[in-house]
Amino acid sequence: MKRKREIVELLILIGFVAGCHTAQQLQMNLPAFDKEGHRGSRGLMPENTIPAMIKGLDLGVTTLEMDAVITKDQQVILSHEPFFNHEITTKPDGSFVSEKEEKQLNIYQFSFEETQRFDVGQKLHPRFPKQEKLPATKPLLLHVIDSVEAHCKKNNLPLPFYNIETKTQPATDNTYHPAPEIFVDLLMKVIVVKKIGSRTIIQSFDFRTLQVVHKKYPHIKTAALIEEYDKKPLEEQLKALGFTPSIYSPAYSLVTPALVKQCHERGIKIIPWTVNDKPGIEKLQAMGVDGIITDYPNLF
Repeated sequence: MKRKREIVELLILIGFVAGCHTAQQLQMNLPAFDKEGHRGSRGLMPENTIPAMIKGLDLGVTTLEMDAVITKDQQVILSHEPFFNHEITTKPDGSFVSEKEEKQLNIYQFSFEETQRFDVGQKLHPRFPKQEKLPATKPLLLHVIDSVEAHCKKNNLPLPFYNIETKTQPATDNTYHPAPEIFVDLLMKVIVVKKIGSRTIIQSFDFRTLQVVHKKYPHIKTAALIEEYDKKPLEEQLKALGFTPSIYSPAYSLVTPALVKQCHERGIKIIPWTVNDKPGIEKLQAMGVDGIITDYPNLF
């Protein structure tokens, strides 16, 4: 049975690669200005949950930004950390996860079924008091896509792009997550099965995962995430990446008119994160950025 499953999975991946020429012809362009809901709509709903994605859609986002991690049984679920964050998690016994214990609750050591015993929607988030509180668990990416596509069709909304971050780093390979190639392959299987490749962006601070995507799945859009403390020039970062990504996505404080110009000269879109006030959004729009990632998509 295991061998049969492996063969089926291989055929799916081969089929995707074989269809790349067709995929290139069908590839969809990002909106002229991309309105991205960070973790769905984190300022308003519990992050990385289906209700957060639906809220973002209803507020008019063009791209749903989200984070992916891998469970013990190799399921792709939404979570910003590869563990249960103390700021948002209620344990099965009704008590809150403490900061001291959170990293021991390693999602890569839990089956998907086991992760569903933890609630991530009812604890008051200390930094997002406007969040609506409701029962919620960390959903399968498969279920997120199904729910989003169904909601759009039912309500005659345009289908969104999916900007999916791989939560990996070299120090925690095979501890909190699989190595980059395995991670990307598991993520891509979902994307292929759900036929959303033309509307998918894979983003990461970990350039290794972007390099895997570029090599194995060259027609999937990529976004290079840049931390606020990373002051290296664009050319140096692109050299480290080894190819030209679809999107350069720095912390908003790093954006200058010169940086916007440099990206556009190279044919790269620049979409900064995470901008949570109207004046900040308008300032960056005036600089000519190609989109904004925000916790508050009601500001668009």
